[in-house]
Amino acid sequence: MTTQTTPATRRARALEIVRGFGAELGHHIGGAAMESAGDAHDVLEPATGETLGRVRDATREELDKAVAAAKRAFPAWAALPGERRKELLHRVADLIEARAEEIAAVECLDAGQCWRFMAKAAVRGAENFRFFADQAPAARDGKALPSPEHLNFTTRQPIGPVGVITPWNTPFMLSTWKIAPALAAGCTVVHKPAEWSPYSARLLVEIANEAELPAGVFNSVNGLGETTGRRLTEHPDIKAIAFVGDTSTGTAIMRQGAETLKRVHFELGGKNPVIVFDDADLERALDAAIFMIYSLNGQRCTSSSRLLVQRSIYDRFVEQVAARAKALKVGDPFDPATEVGPLIHPHHRDKVRSYMGVAEAEGARIAAGGAAIDGPGHFFRPTLIADAHGAMRIAQEEIFGPVLTAIPFDDEADAIRIANDVRYGLAAYLWTSDIGRALRVSNALEAGMVWINSENVRHLPTPFGGVKASGIGRDGGDWSFDFYMETKNVALAHGSHKISRMGV
Repeated sequence: MTTQTTPATRRARALEIVRGFGAELGHHIGGAAMESAGDAHDVLEPATGETLGRVRDATREELDKAVAAAKRAFPAWAALPGERRKELLHRVADLIEARAEEIAAVECLDAGQCWRFMAKAAVRGAENFRFFADQAPAARDGKALPSPEHLNFTTRQPIGPVGVITPWNTPFMLSTWKIAPALAAGCTVVHKPAEWSPYSARLLVEIANEAELPAGVFNSVNGLGETTGRRLTEHPDIKAIAFVGDTSTGTAIMRQGAETLKRVHFELGGKNPVIVFDDADLERALDAAIFMIYSLNGQRCTSSSRLLVQRSIYDRFVEQVAARAKALKVGDPFDPATEVGPLIHPHHRDKVRSYMGVAEAEGARIAAGGAAIDGPGHFFRPTLIADAHGAMRIAQEEIFGPVLTAIPFDDEADAIRIANDVRYGLAAYLWTSDIGRALRVSNALEAGMVWINSENVRHLPTPFGGVKASGIGRDGGDWSFDFYMETKNVALAHGSHKISRMGV
């Protein structure tokens, strides 16, 4: 795909790609396309509300076929030398880069994400594959743990066929974030993409085929979470489930997988604080706070949806946030100038809108936005809710939209108390020029990740994940392999230790 010069031509190309998949999006199982006999639902374009196509649930029989294909392919893929897996996964990365603009255009079309961010997200997908490809040759490496009478050494082995269930907000990049380490570890994959934005997953299927991944190594099935997702989670031949999504769904998946003692890895919801002390670089803090809530249409798990500002600078800082929120360019996601696009679905827009009434009923003040935008599509104005306190629903519940809740705090202890007083613990952001305070507060925050004087900047070797209701496990670096692999200890005796004798 050559660079498109206008939003209209970008959208036209994305529509061409999607329509090329057919009126109904089927599955990809064992290296071949498969039509589905399951129930169908419409996929809507967030920016227009128009129907893009239909997606069918995988029936139980279709899901069984996908899992069987992954199970058949597993022994050979697991036995493939790591250097060979590295080569194949680098080929996937090359093809992702070659089709990055196509991927970005499709993400703008069915996820409603903005071009300015999606072009980078597609490239990040390639980076995910490259990083884990390079780790594949050493994935099985373990440790030497000698004792006086034995040499103990560990090795890791891929766990088996795994299920990967990914969300609708940045679907392609997050799919690669889960699928790349699974394949690098030697696992085979059955992927269920989000039902509201499934089309970029089909591009990844095409890329995997072109890269000549063996049949059955990577399979894709469509459908709703409560049907296809549940069948995948409950299947006895699926050894682990990697899931990105909301906390309630994670709870359901854990329950569904309990009968088969399914290993689970969850990246779930967040109500992430950005804490601004009065000694911070306020201009940089302002930029970061705005970026981390209003980019990606506020639909990301690591969004800084709670703004905690020290009381001495609260009024001035909140006023600046409100002015910037009102100035954000909302519109066509294909336009590079657009900063905020539509929400994913009318149901989700209505959920976000419902919190405006909650905010007013709780006594908070809507300082910017607070309403849907009239016209086609699922647009919602970038919103700032000011003068809240930590006990309010708008400060406790994940809204998952372009909605920021501002809360004043008095001192360090007060900031920590407010930040931790939620059920979530995914990410936190801290702004201060006091290094001692930065260390004290970051140590006290109940979050899996803390960024100090920064927005969310990912470094692939580092662990990514949350605590409390925000998740189980860590992605990134060797932590990903810990999930997709089993560790085995082997004890080799020196032959010198005394063995107890019985029956003599």
